[in-house]
Amino acid sequence: MPATIVRETDTTVAFRDINPQAPTHVLVIPRAHYPDAAALAAAAPELAADVLREAGEVAADEKVVAGGYRIVFNTGSGAGQTVFHAHAHVLGGRGLQWPPG
Repeated sequence: MPATIVRETDTTVAFRDINPQAPTHVLVIPRAHYPDAAALAAAAPELAADVLREAGEVAADEKVVAGGYRIVFNTGSGAGQTVFHAHAHVLGGRGLQWPPG
């Protein structure tokens, strides 16, 4: 599927979400396959750290750090996970209510 890539490293790829929920909505995924965040953290904690580090870099690149941003991992279909490859959503650029929907 075509994607608008915003960052790449040896271990991760970050691209714009095709159904954005905020002005900034970028997915950060590990290049290696893990079905969800829990599996990623258990099997490859250094790769999980890479994903989080890149999420922070995306937020800086997108200039949403000062206004605040959210990093979300949906784990399981009941939590809204629709793609079963671990990925972090970086959301920002608008007010984000708590608790989330």
